[in-house]
Amino acid sequence: MNTILAPGKLRCCTALFLLLALIAIAGCQGSGGRQAEHGYVAAVQVSLRDRVAPVFDKTGTVSNAERVEILERSKNGRFVRVRSPRNEEGWMEQRYLASQAVFDLFQKISADNTGWPVQGHATTRASLNMHAEPGRESPALYQLKEGEKLELLKRASSEKPLVRGSEPAAPTAPPLAPVLEDWWLVRDSAQHAGWVLGRMIDLEAPIEVAQYAEGQRIVACFLLDQVDDAGKSVPQYVMLLNEPKDGNPADFNQVRVFTWNVKRDRYETAYRQRKLAGMLPVRTGFQEFGKEGKLPIFTLLLKGPTGEIQPVTYKLNGAMVHRVLSPEELAKSPVKASTPGKTPAAGPLPRARE
Repeated sequence: MNTILAPGKLRCCTALFLLLALIAIAGCQGSGGRQAEHGYVAAVQVSLRDRVAPVFDKTGTVSNAERVEILERSKNGRFVRVRSPRNEEGWMEQRYLASQAVFDLFQKISADNTGWPVQGHATTRASLNMHAEPGRESPALYQLKEGEKLELLKRASSEKPLVRGSEPAAPTAPPLAPVLEDWWLVRDSAQHAGWVLGRMIDLEAPIEVAQYAEGQRIVACFLLDQVDDAGKSVPQYVMLLNEPKDGNPADFNQVRVFTWNVKRDRYETAYRQRKLAGMLPVRTGFQEFGKEGKLPIFTLLLKGPTGEIQPVTYKLNGAMVHRVLSPEELAKSPVKASTPGKTPAAGPLPRARE
C-alpha cells in the first residue's frame, strides 16, 4: 500500500534531506575531499616515526623514489607525516622528500634524452645523488649505490659553492676566482637520468689504449672496428682527450685513433689531432664508400673560430684515416660527383706510430 504524504510533511522531509546533504558535502570538503599532496623519497631509506621527538617508535620504512602521501606538517616545517604505499603512517624529515614538481622534472630529463647517443660507461666510486641540473645545490631525487654502472650522455661544468669562511676577509680583498666542477648527465640501469659529480665516477676505458693517454684526461673511447689477428678479433678505437682539470670550455681538445698492427702485434696511432674545440656527442657507425666498401666512420662536432659548431666526419680504411667531404665541399671538389663509385675524400690525414 502506497503512502501519500501531505504537502506540509513533504516540504519538511525535503528540507531535512537538503540539510543532511549539505552536512555530508561539508564533511567531505573538510577531510576526504581535499586534494591529496604527494612527495617522493630522496634518500636511500628512511624510517617513519610515531612522533616528532628524540625518542620514538618506528612505524614503517620508505625507500628511494617511493611515492608517499603527505598528511600533515609540523609547525616548524622540519617534519612531515606521510602514508607509504603499504599504508604505513609516520613522521619523516622534510629534507628527505622531493616534491611532485621535482619528480616531474626528472621524468622530463629521462624522456628528453631517451635517444641521446651513449658517450661511454662509468662506475660510481661511492653512493651519490642524481641531480636535476649540474650543480651541488640543484634538486636531487635518485640515489646511486657504490659500484653502480652508468651510461654517460653529456658533460657540463658549474661553479662550486663557496665554503663558509672562504670568502675574502676584507671588502678590499680581491674576489676569489670561481672553482669549476665537471658534471655528467648519466642514465642508470633503471633508465633514470640525472646529473652526477664527475669526480665521483670512473670512466671505463680499455686498458690497452688507456695507457697512451700521456697524462691527459680520457673523455670517451669508442669502438670503431675489429681486425682479425690469427683468428682473434682485436678492436680498434677512437679516443677523445682533454686537459686533466675540471671546467674546460670544450668537451675534448684532442682526438686519437688506434689501429692494430697485425705484423708487429701492437696498437699504433693511425691519426692524431690536437688543439681542437670539440663538443659531445660523438657518433660512430659504418657507411658505404663505393669501391672502398663499407667502412667505419666517426663524426665530431668541432667549434670554429667564430663559435659555430660544424660536424666533421672521418672514415677508417685499414690503417688510414680520411676526412669525408661534406656536400658543400663535394660541390667544390674537382672530382665530379657524378663519377660512378667515386667518393672524394680530403686526402690522408697525418699518421703517427707508437
